[in-house]
Amino acid sequence: MSGIRIVAGEWRGHRLAVPKGASVRPTSERVREAVFDVLGPVTGHRVLDLFAGSGALGLEALSRGASHATFVEVDAHVAAVLEKNISSVRYGERTRVMRCEYGQALTRLAAAGSSFDLLFVDPPYRILEQVMGVLDPCLPGLLEADGLAVIEGPPGGKVHAAGEVLFSRRYGNTVVTMIAKGTRYR
Repeated sequence: MSGIRIVAGEWRGHRLAVPKGASVRPTSERVREAVFDVLGPVTGHRVLDLFAGSGALGLEALSRGASHATFVEVDAHVAAVLEKNISSVRYGERTRVMRCEYGQALTRLAAAGSSFDLLFVDPPYRILEQVMGVLDPCLPGLLEADGLAVIEGPPGGKVHAAGEVLFSRRYGNTVVTMIAKGTRYR
């Protein structure tokens, strides 16, 4: 296993485990720092981290003051590493890990009436369009009135979602697109 660091906040500099293998592509420190620079303060936010992997995005948000994070990870081995990362920063009370496929998670969250201020979506790039097709109709109910979806994809990837594209920038082989539901980030 290799590791990455939390960039800022309560656990700045803390190393997170990342399982080796092609199934996990953690968001780089540079990209996370850029994303949170655009987001600004996230204190009190409820976060959904789809395709969580090591949990770097959700744990970064918690370190910066988010109140709760729900992580979705289908791979049992990767989810076990995620749970160790959560434990290492003592955020067990402020988190939920859903070990299931993203479509099942979205269905369960919608049925429970769950909504979030921030939604991080970092799927395997080869299924980005498929994920957006499933996610797009869920966004209106999934995001709070002033919620924001942060979507990572490959250069040339098609990100389409309900809401206004506020930001789209390329960082090496990653394009970050931010889509707002309300006016908080405008």
